[in-house]
Amino acid sequence: MAKRSLKASTIGITQAKQAFERKGWTQEYLAAQVGLETRHSVWKFFRGKPIDRAYFIDICFQLDLDWQDIADFPPTSVLSTPTPESNTPSQIDAWVQLMRSQLQDHIQVQAGILQSSFDVTQPLLLDHLYTHVKILPHLTHQRWLEVSDLQGSQPKTGDRVRLTQLNQPAIPGMEAVMMHSKLTLLGKPGAGKTTFLQYLALQCNAGHFKPDCIPVFISLRQFTKQARTTGNFSFLNYLSTKWKTFGISPEQIELLLQHGKVLLLLDGLDEVSKADTPELLQQIQLFADEYYQNQIIITSRIAAQQYHFRGFTYVELADFDTHQIETFAKKWFTATNKNYQRVGLAKATQFLEQLHRPENQPIRELVVTPILLSLVCSVFQERATFPSKRAKLYQAGLDILLVRWDKARGIQRDQTYRNLQLPDKIKLLSQIAATMFAQGNYFFEKSEVLPIISDYLHNLPNGSQDLETLWLTSEGVLKAIELQHGLLVERARDIYSFSHLTFQEYLTARKIVATQSTEALQQLATHITDSQWKEVFLLTVSLLPTADLLLQLIKEEIDKLVKDDRQMKAFIDTIDQKVNQLKLDCHPAALRAFYWTLFQDRDLNLAVSLDAKLAQELPNDLALDLTLARAFDLTEILIKKPTVKQILNLEFALDFERTFQLDKAFQQSLQQIKAQLPDPAQGKEGLQAWWQVNGEAWLQQFRAIIIEYRAIGQDWQFSQDQWQRLQQYYQANQFLVDCLNSEGQVSAEVRAEIENNVLIVDEGSCDSSLPSRTWRVNL
Repeated sequence: MAKRSLKASTIGITQAKQAFERKGWTQEYLAAQVGLETRHSVWKFFRGKPIDRAYFIDICFQLDLDWQDIADFPPTSVLSTPTPESNTPSQIDAWVQLMRSQLQDHIQVQAGILQSSFDVTQPLLLDHLYTHVKILPHLTHQRWLEVSDLQGSQPKTGDRVRLTQLNQPAIPGMEAVMMHSKLTLLGKPGAGKTTFLQYLALQCNAGHFKPDCIPVFISLRQFTKQARTTGNFSFLNYLSTKWKTFGISPEQIELLLQHGKVLLLLDGLDEVSKADTPELLQQIQLFADEYYQNQIIITSRIAAQQYHFRGFTYVELADFDTHQIETFAKKWFTATNKNYQRVGLAKATQFLEQLHRPENQPIRELVVTPILLSLVCSVFQERATFPSKRAKLYQAGLDILLVRWDKARGIQRDQTYRNLQLPDKIKLLSQIAATMFAQGNYFFEKSEVLPIISDYLHNLPNGSQDLETLWLTSEGVLKAIELQHGLLVERARDIYSFSHLTFQEYLTARKIVATQSTEALQQLATHITDSQWKEVFLLTVSLLPTADLLLQLIKEEIDKLVKDDRQMKAFIDTIDQKVNQLKLDCHPAALRAFYWTLFQDRDLNLAVSLDAKLAQELPNDLALDLTLARAFDLTEILIKKPTVKQILNLEFALDFERTFQLDKAFQQSLQQIKAQLPDPAQGKEGLQAWWQVNGEAWLQQFRAIIIEYRAIGQDWQFSQDQWQRLQQYYQANQFLVDCLNSEGQVSAEVRAEIENNVLIVDEGSCDSSLPSRTWRVNL
């Protein structure tokens, strides 16, 4: 066989055909995936005939196979074993370096390509994408904490709680590896465990880490499949079989192990079938005890950690922080645009800029996990923007964790949980999410979630009626959800949360929509003033086939905040009357929003969202009232703390005539009170004394004038409770407009109805007393 050619062994052909059948592909499709114009090379591959080495490796990659396991290697020259008399450290090291050079290409190919990256059609090299990981020295799920400890200690971004791995300083991954010769690395699905082991193999292969050792990367799932076939679970036997094509004898391997010259990287303990697990655990422990001189690193999902290997330190892979996310994104876009590096970097810059916008906080919560970060990068790649319907992105993330991640690698999990079809899994998770979210629980006891699972299983067709059986099955389902999908995470002993708040919110919205009742929407509308429900509202609006009823119900709830208070109602009516007096080509609701904040923070966001013209130059009436309001504010500040600077600022602010053409009576009134102001020649002390004595009276005169001529500046003397409710009312109206302008389906009639009544108390209401309305929806 030519040097650039490879062919499959007899056993390799069998394994490849089985993988090909699982994929359900045709030879033509596989050829296209590899980049071949015809299927001839694929046909030769399955016939055990030599084909180009690069095509052979790529075919194996597309079939999720290790090409080294499939290839039929020719015999190579046998390395001579050092004799007992020549087993000095220097001679052993020289022999190891010879073996490293023999195995170098094999290790580079085995560990140099990343596992399947969704929506990326070509293999990605690990060197181009690897981002340094961090390690938590203590396992989060073994902490003895209460729900209150976790619930009250979560960091916030604005009003939004972020679920994080708290109160643990993370250390660099390489530091943890160098500190411990026996290490078990736990992590959530898609957290980067396999990638880290591949990185260690490459670093060792390149001589940057343990240059005096030979790296051995073993997929434990593939190992146990072969071991089951041969009936031998010995790692020594596995290495003998693996390395025989390189001319390395069992005696030489034994000698290597006795001198601690092997770096053993065991990946995916959680991926091993239950039937094979006991034997595998025993063999790992025996190997670690017998050949204790060698470094061993094992990876597993957190939920699968039940057996504790003697002498091993257990650590946890930390979520990505902001710096890691930025590093990964830049590498990802560069690697996937490798022929246009400048384009890739520009795309990465766009990605990060949009990711850090406030409205994309829910997306930022997802990308702390590398697999979901890869998904979000893939989604962004095509259109250089995130989907207008974020629900689609969240559903894609669920799909990866629920189905695609294991399926892509041919992993079969626990049979009990797999008997639940995908719709049942989503319904169950939605029930858990909605129940806990409605209670305000981001963290919940195991004893709280098990009854929800038990009740769901009980109501399934052919569901068990025996309470003890249901309870035991529910515990198994809870553990399976955590192990297989990582959607529920044990944050402390017997205390769970969703892995990402974004998923809990999305599943809560799905549950509300799936209920298909007016009552569910009415209940949601009652949370309109609760900032924690904002994302659920937006997602529900986007998932509904029509959001008309929900938006009308929200409007009803908003009006309830003020409609029974005469003073607050009078304030709202006064603003409306002011707007009706103006003859401007602007949306009346936008004008109401403008005057609502005129004597507060003067935030124009709501006004502009209702009428974009207000983002440009303001009409004269609005500009005049804005200038008057600023002068009023300056006067209030001046009374409290009279300074020369503030006095000069007020003097400039009161120079209305230069900018505006005023009504004659209004101008005369302003000139009269401006004439009362002290002469600057009095000096600093004289000016300050005047304002301390006369400032309040002057301000009230100013107030009376702008009330009389401009109908603004009234002193409503609201109580603290009234003021808080007015603030809630305004913010709820602003959020209602956000919902209206989001990605939901809204009829033109309802849109116009709501926009026209923003910041007006609607004395009527939508008829929620009608029989429950239902609708069809595809999720």
